[in-house]
Amino acid sequence: MTDSRIDSSRAEPLWAQTADYVREQIASGAYGEGMRLPAERELCLDLNVSRVTLRKALVSLVEEGVLSSSHGRGWYVSQPDAAEPTAGDWPNSLESFSETAARMGLVSDSLVIEQRISPATLDEGEELGVAPGTPLLRLGRVRRLDGVPIAIDNTRVPATLIPQAADVDFATGSLYATLGESGIDIARAEATIEARDADASIAKHLDIEVGRPILVMKQTSVDARDRPVLISTIEYSGDRYRLRTVFTRSKPGHPRR
Repeated sequence: MTDSRIDSSRAEPLWAQTADYVREQIASGAYGEGMRLPAERELCLDLNVSRVTLRKALVSLVEEGVLSSSHGRGWYVSQPDAAEPTAGDWPNSLESFSETAARMGLVSDSLVIEQRISPATLDEGEELGVAPGTPLLRLGRVRRLDGVPIAIDNTRVPATLIPQAADVDFATGSLYATLGESGIDIARAEATIEARDADASIAKHLDIEVGRPILVMKQTSVDARDRPVLISTIEYSGDRYRLRTVFTRSKPGHPRR
C-alpha cells in the first residue's frame, strides 16, 4: 500500500517529500531513537519511490544529523547522545572525499567526466607554481555518496607528480591515495567558498533543478614544503553540503593578529 503523502503531482521533489515522511515518522515515535529503519526495498514499495529517490532523501537526513548510516547494516535514527551527532558535516580538518564518506559510514564513488593531460594556462601555472604549458592532469568527477550525487570536482595536478594517472580508475580510486603512492603527501589546503545558482550542466550532473543554490569551493592544496600540489574547483549541491568549523576568540589583553 503506497503512502498518499508522496505525490508526484506536487511541486516539491519526491526525495524531499520522502525525507519529510521519515521526519514525521521519527517525530511521531514510529521510528524511535537508535532504531533501524525498514529495509530500502520495503520503503521503496511502501512509498512508491525509486531506490535513487529514497537514498537521496536518506543521505540528506544523514547530513542533517537526523539519521546515521552503517554500510551493509542499514539506516538508523540518530540518538541525541551519540558520539558524533553531526555525522553529516564536512569537517574543518583536511580529508579526502572517500575518507569523509568512510567516517560517515557511507560508500563513495565517482562518475569520471574528464581525465586527460593538457597544457597549463597562464593562471593555472601561476597557481601551481609551474610554467605555462606544463602538462597537467585534468580530472573531473561527479562525487557520490551511496549513489547520490553530492558534488562536481574538477582538479588539476602537474602530470609529473602522478605519472601513473592514466592507469588509475578514478571512479573508485582516491586521488589523495594515488598521490601518496608517488610520495606526495597533502599537508594543508586553502579554500574559498561562495554561493551560486546551478546552470544547466551542473544541474544535470547533480540531479537538481536549474537555478538551485550550489556552493563553489576553490581550493589549493600544498605539501609539507608549501609546494602547490593541486588546485580544485568543487561545486556542491547546496542542500547536501554543510561545513563544520571552529572560531576561537583571543583573550582580552592579548594582541590581535
